[in-house]
Amino acid sequence: MPRDRGGPNLSEVTTSPSFLRHGPAEPLSPVVLSVPHAGRDYPAELCAALRVPVAALSVLEDRHADALALTACGDETLFVARRARAWIDLNRAEQERDPRLDDGASLAAMPILSPKLRSGLGLVPRRAGAAGDIWSRRLGADEVSARIHADHRPYHAALAQALSAAHARFGIAVLLDIHSMPPLGATRGEAPRLVFGDRFGRSAAARFLGRLEGVARAHGVAAAANTPYPGGHVLDRHGNPRGNVHAIQIEFDRSLYLDSRLDAPGPGLDRTAALLRAMIDAVADESLPTAIAAE
Repeated sequence: MPRDRGGPNLSEVTTSPSFLRHGPAEPLSPVVLSVPHAGRDYPAELCAALRVPVAALSVLEDRHADALALTACGDETLFVARRARAWIDLNRAEQERDPRLDDGASLAAMPILSPKLRSGLGLVPRRAGAAGDIWSRRLGADEVSARIHADHRPYHAALAQALSAAHARFGIAVLLDIHSMPPLGATRGEAPRLVFGDRFGRSAAARFLGRLEGVARAHGVAAAANTPYPGGHVLDRHGNPRGNVHAIQIEFDRSLYLDSRLDAPGPGLDRTAALLRAMIDAVADESLPTAIAAE
């Protein structure tokens, strides 16, 4: 499949699927991959309601993390969101609706606002980095509810089905949720360039994080665990270590695989995809004893 390496795609929301599934109908591996924040499909309805240029919304993207995952992926099942994060954030719970933007926000459903929501990064983001507030008007309750039904719920239902099918076949399933982050420090040798998140041990068994950290060391890439990115709704929703369904978020420093402007895939893409491939293989290997027992 050709990779889309251009800028925002301005389209009607009804003209394209909100996510793509890659891989076989039945899982051939206990590992399932998800890329929820790399979408570059900006619906016309979104563009009509903006107070900033659509290009300003690219800071909300995990820029070209889909190219990284697609290059690394083999026989695994992979889900790639196409709709832009500015339209709806698949890594936020349905209840994380911003009362400063969304007429459907309910303090009864979300009595304590999370730090992300207070900062404008709720289910529908209100702010985008230095651009500040991005919307020219409030969003109606029905507008956001329609996005939940059309985009948010189908993505998570498909992800849950794939994990259930992998678990049924192998006795275990492991979700790797692929994200990207801006460089964490001016001196790259001192700052982690990978951050693994498992909700501080709540979404995955510790042995999986250990294997991922081992791969990072073998490739000479500095890594951290859970700080500053412990993972979000995807892990909360799908990780169930007691049920042998594990979920881990992986944040890649964008300078590892993008160009010097952190805008387009760069010369490090293939090398970083090989790193991700090694991580996938390590997680599958760690799952192998359980998978053999389930055959």
